[in-house]
Parts: sequence; C-alpha cells; structure tokens
Amino acid sequence: MTIHFGTDGWRAVISDTFTFHNLRLVTQAVADAVASPHWMNGNAPEPAPDAKKMVVGFDTRFLSDRYAKEVARVLAANGFRVYLSQADAPTPAISYSVKYLGAIGGVMITASHNAPRYNGVKLKSARGNSASPEQCRRVEVYLNDNEQQGRGPNLMDYEKATQAGLITRFNPIPAYYDHLRELIDMDTISEARQRVVVDSMYGSGRGVIRGILQGTACEVTEIRGEMNPGFGGVHPEPIGRYLGTLAGAISTGLGNFGLATDGDADRIGAMDERGNFVDPHKIMALSLKHLVEKRGLSGSVIRTVSTTRMVDRLAAKYGLPVRETPVGFNHIADYMMKEDVLIGGEESGGISFKGHIPEGDGIIMGLLLLEIVSANRTSLYELVENLLKEAGPSFYERRDLRLSQPVSKQIMVQKLVEEAPAQIGGESIINVGTTDGVKYLLADESWLLIRPSGTEPVLRVYAEGRSEEMVKALLAYGGQIASSVS
Repeated sequence: MTIHFGTDGWRAVISDTFTFHNLRLVTQAVADAVASPHWMNGNAPEPAPDAKKMVVGFDTRFLSDRYAKEVARVLAANGFRVYLSQADAPTPAISYSVKYLGAIGGVMITASHNAPRYNGVKLKSARGNSASPEQCRRVEVYLNDNEQQGRGPNLMDYEKATQAGLITRFNPIPAYYDHLRELIDMDTISEARQRVVVDSMYGSGRGVIRGILQGTACEVTEIRGEMNPGFGGVHPEPIGRYLGTLAGAISTGLGNFGLATDGDADRIGAMDERGNFVDPHKIMALSLKHLVEKRGLSGSVIRTVSTTRMVDRLAAKYGLPVRETPVGFNHIADYMMKEDVLIGGEESGGISFKGHIPEGDGIIMGLLLLEIVSANRTSLYELVENLLKEAGPSFYERRDLRLSQPVSKQIMVQKLVEEAPAQIGGESIINVGTTDGVKYLLADESWLLIRPSGTEPVLRVYAEGRSEEMVKALLAYGGQIASSVS
C-alpha cells in the first residue's frame, strides 16, 4: 500500500489513492495509534486530555465533508467520542478545538495549498500541533500491520453513532474567535478604520476574518469566498502568481491592502496598496518588530532553514536568540512546546506567535498584520520600505529544478558539502550548513539552500541575496548543480 505520511500528513489524488476505502484504512490505523499507550510519549498537556475524545474537521475540497463523516464513523466504531465540525473550517480552528475541548487528537481533511485534484489527512496531537514524525510513523506501522493481518476498519452507522452520543456536530469558530480576541488588539484595528480586501482563495478560511471584524469600524471586502472545490482553476496558495484577483480588487479601490489565506487557512500572504506581493518573510519580520517594539514582548525566534535572515538581524538588535530548524512547521512547534518562543515561522507562510497554539495560522497572522498597519497609522507599502531599510535589503526566490533521474539525498548532500565552492557571485562562503539539505552562507549574509527531494527527482533551490544580481548568481549556481547530476 503506497500510503505514507509526510511532514504534514497524507495527501493523494482523489479517486486514485485518496479513496473512501483507503481513508477508512488510514483512520483505523489512526484509531489504533491514538489508543496505544505510547501515543503522547510523555508530551501530554496539562490537564491531561481525554483519551477517548477526537476532533474532526474538513476544508472546501471535493467530497471533504463526506470524507470527514467516514473518519468520524470509523473513530466512533473504535469507541471514540467524535466532535465533527458542522461546516468547512480552517485547520487552525480545528487545531485550537483539539486543545480547547481537551481531546487526545484530531483529524483534518484537507490537502492545504495543493492542486484541486488532491485531498489529504492532517493528524493533530493534543496540544493542537501537527502530529510528530514518531506519531505518524506509528500510524504507518498500524496501517501496514492491519493490512498484513487482513484486518479491515471498524465502521459504525452515522445515525446510530450520533444517537449514541459518539458523534457530535459542533461549530469550532466561536471558541476560536474568543481566543483570537485575546491575542489581537481589536480596539487598535477598529480605531484605524481600515479598508481591507480578504482573499480566501475559495478555501476554508472563507468568512472567518470578515466575521471576526464585524462590529469593528473596518470595511472588509471578501473575494473568492464562495464554495468552489475547483478553486477557480488555480492552486489555493497565497503567493504572487496566484493573487491576480486580489491585485485587481485593490486596484479598483475595494481596499487599501489585501490579506490572502490558502486552502485550509494555515498560511498567509499579503498585498500592499500598490499591488506588490508581501511575502511571508516580510510578514514574519514585520510581526517580530511589532511584537517587540509595540507590545514589549520577548522570547526566542524560530525560523526554518529556508526563511529570511532579516529576522536574524532584527533579533540581534533586540538581543533575542534565533533557532534554525529543518523545513516543516512541526520542527518549529517542537520549540514552541519546550521553551519561551516569541515567534516562529517558515517561508511558505506558516507563522505563529506567543500565546497561540504551536501551529501555523494564516487567520491570526492576517489579523496581526492588520493590527500592525493600524498601530503604525501608515501604509503597508511604507512599513515594508522601512523594514527593508532597517533589516534589508533582501531579495528572495525559490525554484524547483527537475532532474532527469532520481538521486540519493544522502549522496547529494555529501557531494554538495565536499564540493562547496569558495565563493558565489563574488562573495566568499563563510559557512556550509546541513540542517536540511545544504545551505551556503555568504559573507554578506546572502545564502543559497539546495534541498534534494527524498521522494522525487527534484532539487529545491532557495536563494536570498542583498541584491537581485546576487539572487540570480545564486540561482544560476543551483542550476549548474542540477545540470551536473542530470
């Protein structure tokens, strides 16, 4: 069976591998794993969660609501009391519900930012964070063991499970809103009377930012907020090339800037009043600056290996420690659960901060960015310009380079370390890191990250430079590496 859990769950093509049959098998393995005595591995929150309570949610994708019902039926048949979302909801809202309801875990039916033909399963642990790699491996062990023993999934009739109190429909949004209001300065937002466009990209964040801002003096225009499982033919990923609709809304005067969330609203992107895309690197740096300078907060700063060093320069100014992790928010979450973390984030747009669950959250980061613009009484364009003057300049680009044949990740990393150049683009390489792939750090703090995929013939190349010319030079070197192994 070709079902494997990656850094954030299992994803597959609908009606190919992602079928009702396979989903039931996966859910049975989840039930077995969660019921095992080693599920929490001593990492349970206080008070201890209810070992027989699970939360299930779903996004706006094709059949997601039906898939979620099947998950609930299998869990109920295994003796769990299941809280099943009444309607599509953001992953962060479901994750917060796991913690709020004191559940042992949760299942979110979503393929996040992936193309419309995909669906998937995100598995949540008791703190609201994504299940650890060890927990996901435990699910895979049970999945394979059940297959070898010919053990099918337990399954209970939905109506009978509901009547027996094993499945309860609930609305995760009210408690989530209460939590957000504790972490976001709604008064500052209201006083500034902002005009903002929210692009939900047809995802399950639809209506959520607009809803919490009702009653404030903000004028909110939401676009792409209706149900559309095909996402209008684009990936529901809040990056520049998919936000033409948002740029058009801003240019026609519907708002002074824009916020965009992905298919399940755990990622954030933004656009200023001039139609410039404001990427997660800048959003994280602006957030760090605001949390320290406006709120007076402190703590460590956690970023993935592919995230801007602007946060390093700001953290150095504030005297805050910086931790670098492999790609994947689960690595950031590990720090958020064991030390005092001010903010943690990754280049893909998953960001969280102190007081929130250890989970990337596009909703709360969109609201925080709205608070930042409101508190400074200036435009998003000016805020970014001032940030770049203080912590930049910073230019960033990523490319995924396809190889003609698969390569061993371990051998590729070894080759990149052993054959590291002395300089790129006229700047000396002062450090070669292997946190995740190989990262060349240059004397001017530009950097090149090359991450060989472990599952497909692809080199993921990330570059940040102090000039556009340096980024081009870094990417060109990455292209040479790809050519040399093709």
